[in-house]
Amino acid sequence: MKIKNILVSQPQPADITKTPYGDLAKKYGVNFTFEKFIKLEGVTASELRQEHIKLPEYTAIILSSRNAVDHFFRVAKEMRYTVPETLKYFCISESTALYLQRYVQYRKRKVFYGNQKFEDLMEVIKKHKEEKYLYCCSDISSDSIPDQLAEAKINYTKAVMFRTVSADLTDTVKIDDYDMLVFFSPAGIESLKANFPKFKQKEVAIGGFGDATCHAITEAGFRLDFHAPTETAHSMTMAIEEYVAAENKKTKKK
Repeated sequence: MKIKNILVSQPQPADITKTPYGDLAKKYGVNFTFEKFIKLEGVTASELRQEHIKLPEYTAIILSSRNAVDHFFRVAKEMRYTVPETLKYFCISESTALYLQRYVQYRKRKVFYGNQKFEDLMEVIKKHKEEKYLYCCSDISSDSIPDQLAEAKINYTKAVMFRTVSADLTDTVKIDDYDMLVFFSPAGIESLKANFPKFKQKEVAIGGFGDATCHAITEAGFRLDFHAPTETAHSMTMAIEEYVAAENKKTKKK
């Protein structure tokens, strides 16, 4: 089957022509539609209090994403907690650390960061074992992070600041219009099932990024047609191109 219409479960790029998706659209004559399959829902200050989490008790916070930054400061405002200049920030990457500038004067704060991987940040955290950490995360955060903190005997508390929930797509997406669906998280698969319970894959190609997403696809009873990263496809756009090119060759032979 020749691939023509592709649905990508991510936000629409500001200018698709300046992305690899734009290059693929031009090269193969395919149409990309972008739609957020999931949305973030903030945990309330009241819910955190029920978990006995009191922000003034912590001397450092661990931030593994920009979303974690946003929701920490949102909750702090709801709790009427004035974030002290002495609070230390441990961020997953430099870009996350720089994102703090939206909320605080960066040069006046004690900010530490890793190199994208939590293992890198863990080495920094180990040098500050005297701190009492608050790990700000979502409800679907990786279990490996708490495991690493516990193994290193770090004094920390896990605080779920936001949840990942299914977006309502029933009025915006006609799922049967697409030849290919592309997913980047297990939550995206849950959203597909919630929004389109009668969806049958048939000839529709489904691709997933990352082991967890691919596992969720097959666990949901769907066929995984392609995935990334691989040795030849480091990104999802590369995996899409490989699949589209292969399908086009099959169509020509017929």
